Amino acid sequence: MTSKTGLEFKVGDAVVYPAHGVGKVAAIETQEVAGMSLEVYVVTFDHEKMTLRVPTKKAKTAGLRTLAADDTVTKALTTLKGRARIKRTMWSRRAQEYEAKINSGDLISIAEVVRDLHRADTQPEQSYSERQLYESALDRMAREVAAANRIDKDAAVALLAKSLSAKKPVAPAAEEAEAEAA
Repeated sequence: MTSKTGLEFKVGDAVVYPAHGVGKVAAIETQEVAGMSLEVYVVTFDHEKMTLRVPTKKAKTAGLRTLAADDTVTKALTTLKGRARIKRTMWSRRAQEYEAKINSGDLISIAEVVRDLHRADTQPEQSYSERQLYESALDRMAREVAAANRIDKDAAVALLAKSLSAKKPVAPAAEEAEAEAA
């Protein structure tokens, strides 16, 4: 949705940048780059203490987007309740796929990673790399759900935990295959 000024976002809008998650448009500036005048969105990410400048004309191709709509958040929470789908490939290949899904910025893809890597108390412990990916995906998803529902991050994590507790267990064959691959 483009405004009358041709800009997609306004100062103060919450936005999602695929590689960094939820940020806020702090300003729209014109900067001199290589002798050319360039209009940029200044996006701040408080959780990473980072500022990103995205050219306004390249914002869409860079993946900058608005927060997920309510129906997308609902679909993501429903995804968490589904059965984990763990491929029978080597962990390194799956880890790359999970990382790609997390960095895609797509809430449903991130929910799939959270669902697949979530471990109930009754299941064996995760490896360090599994836990790192899981926590990264959970954090990214919780921040977007929190921003979309206008709640704090802890309430969003509780909401995600509630959905995960309703999750169907991993099929035994998938667990065995995962143990062999690890």
